[in-house]
Amino acid sequence: MNTGDLELPVTVPSTALFTDQYELTMVQAALRAGTAGRRSAFEVFARKLPEGRRYGVVAGTGRVLDAVENFRFDERMLGFLRSRGVVDEPTLEWLAGYRFRGDIDGYPEGEVYFPESPVMRVEGTFAECVLLETVVLSILNHDSAVAAAASRMAVAAGDRPLVEMGARRTHELAAVAASRAAYVGGFSSTSDLAAGFRYGIPTVGTSAHAFTLLHDTERDAFTAQVESLGRGTTLLVDTYDVATAVRTAVEIAGPELGAVRIDSGDLLLVAHRVRQQLDELGAKGTRIVVTSDLDEYAIASLAAAPVDAYGVGTRLVTGSGHPTSSMVYKMVARAEDTSPGAPLRPVAKRSLGGKSTLGGTKWAARPRDEEGVAEAEVIGTGPLPEELAEVSLQVPLVRGGEPVAREPLDTARERHRRSLEILPMSATQLSDGEPVLPTEHR
Repeated sequence: MNTGDLELPVTVPSTALFTDQYELTMVQAALRAGTAGRRSAFEVFARKLPEGRRYGVVAGTGRVLDAVENFRFDERMLGFLRSRGVVDEPTLEWLAGYRFRGDIDGYPEGEVYFPESPVMRVEGTFAECVLLETVVLSILNHDSAVAAAASRMAVAAGDRPLVEMGARRTHELAAVAASRAAYVGGFSSTSDLAAGFRYGIPTVGTSAHAFTLLHDTERDAFTAQVESLGRGTTLLVDTYDVATAVRTAVEIAGPELGAVRIDSGDLLLVAHRVRQQLDELGAKGTRIVVTSDLDEYAIASLAAAPVDAYGVGTRLVTGSGHPTSSMVYKMVARAEDTSPGAPLRPVAKRSLGGKSTLGGTKWAARPRDEEGVAEAEVIGTGPLPEELAEVSLQVPLVRGGEPVAREPLDTARERHRRSLEILPMSATQLSDGEPVLPTEHR
């Protein structure tokens, strides 16, 4: 299924209040000072990866394009700001006509990144760029964290499919975004119908323990499900006794039974016993799906088990211990005046405690060795060296306020798969380690 055909089936509401108050008060002060119209450049990057992670995954880019396009203040929003005294009337008038008309470049969705990688650059006037800070970071920090966890789980799962099942473990809107990010990172389907509707991600699901408990016997429950959903359905076999449930399931559905799901116990041991029992009963084609608080380490531990698919919830939607990517949105250049042709000058933050920044708009490239393996994440200012042009990482995302990089979600998913293929083999190790590529500055 090509998910790209269903990327925008519904209207995206305004994102203008998905921001912090100080973004608006800065605009007010800059308007009064006459500096709001200075051309500026902001970059999104992470100073470091989450502890122990060897690479990050860019996810949420498509949602950022939606958010930028729909960042508009309607009358109700302006009335709210007026009633709270957040900003003055001249600023409200300016906000009423706000549309982002600048340019955005960045790493395409699904690409990997490393410490200080300039994953996104936003250029325009100071006022129009600064307003986007919070919503851009909100999307990229969440989605990239989930995608990175999903990527690690997909690596651990190998060729076995992964089902995203975390909707009940997070905010209802975050669940949809998490499902999208998980798909980019390598998951094949979701249980969340909103994600299927919004982004065209394949959806799956059959029954929970409550369905079995509803009926007088487990046999009655299995019979009802098979009669309704067909012999290819997945029956949940650990409500009572697993061995009895498996035998009953095959008696009712026959060897055509699609799958059984195991949601508790020693999954490694139970999976081996269930596989043996299914084979003895003639259901050699019946698959085994396991769930129950899985993460990448639990999935890796089941590599030798006769498991056909995994369902993952809590650990996925919470980034498997790292729920944010800690990306920041910092000004790196500005013009000295508001004239249209004024050149951008580098600016940098000189804070203590590791919070300083490197001034100037940056390019990024990932050169490879003779065998096609990436060697480093090279970041620089000034013109991009000719020898790095073919391995440049940034692409145009928005031009003159209009998105120019919409793409099917499957494209981002495939890009991520290819990006992992060119990294050193140690990138896919689950043990804690340093970033697999060094960051070099030029």
